[in-house]
Amino acid sequence: MALALEEARRAGERGEVPVGAVIVAPNGKVVARAGNRTRELADPTAHAEMLAIRDACRAAGSERLTGYSIHVTLEPCPMCATAISLARIRRLYYGAGDPKGGGVESGPRIFAQPTCHHVPEVYAGISESQAARLLREFFAVRRQPPE
Repeated sequence: MALALEEARRAGERGEVPVGAVIVAPNGKVVARAGNRTRELADPTAHAEMLAIRDACRAAGSERLTGYSIHVTLEPCPMCATAISLARIRRLYYGAGDPKGGGVESGPRIFAQPTCHHVPEVYAGISESQAARLLREFFAVRRQPPE
């Protein structure tokens, strides 16, 4: 999760919402890492998870990441949760929960839907305080009234 937090910090420095993701192969090797780039790429799908999944699939030469794990600093949104399922990722580790935009334990709970083809093992609350602090600090600066 330390690498995902590093990606989140970098995203925040670029003016992106500070979310980071890292994908680890079954052998323990990090195969992809990314931070949000929605503004930079003018792409609403350029979430950290989506970018990392795309890179990991390219590296694996497959649309399936069976046996892989993804570490994300924030509870994945419904789009990213669906992509995690479609990629057949084995384990999802995430930091802070997202009651407003999450799709795993909040909102639509993608993995609990009968139409979900693959349900990863989910481990929440990993480095939760650090991930939540990054988000709070990022938004606190943006919510301050102009002087």
